[in-house]
Amino acid sequence: MNGIVERVQAGADCNSRQFSLLLFETLSDDSLANGGYAMKHIGIKKLYYSISEVSTITGLEQYVLRYWESEFPQLKPAKNRAGNRIYTNKDIKLIIYIKKLLRDERYTIEGAKKVLEEYVPESEAVEQLELLSVPQKKKISDEEIRADLVEVKVFLEDLVVRLK
Repeated sequence: MNGIVERVQAGADCNSRQFSLLLFETLSDDSLANGGYAMKHIGIKKLYYSISEVSTITGLEQYVLRYWESEFPQLKPAKNRAGNRIYTNKDIKLIIYIKKLLRDERYTIEGAKKVLEEYVPESEAVEQLELLSVPQKKKISDEEIRADLVEVKVFLEDLVVRLK
């Protein structure tokens, strides 16, 4: 993937699938912990993607995406007024995770279903943790701040002496 980034930055052409993958990687905030599909944020983000865009992004055929919807209950993209599927970033992350399970880790569909029963999307996991660990606010006195600053100062002075 780095070769594509370098070519795009250098102004060289890449095919539309490579560009779409690169674009998706730069549009999303999060990264999948286990998938190796790093995604960075550059400020532009789409809320919804069509099935053809998701097909291009994930490298999967549209009929595979529709089939996976029937097999995996967690994958339920919304539909617009015209009845077309609209996928969110969360849906795309789930699709990439399913693809990783089936293609990279060689799970069967039944095995992947069992793994997905315990799957919690990253954003939901973070929100749950935030709700569970709400710290109580504590006022810090000036004396505590001074004591901490003196401790840091002593540490830094000691570090300077050691580095000389």
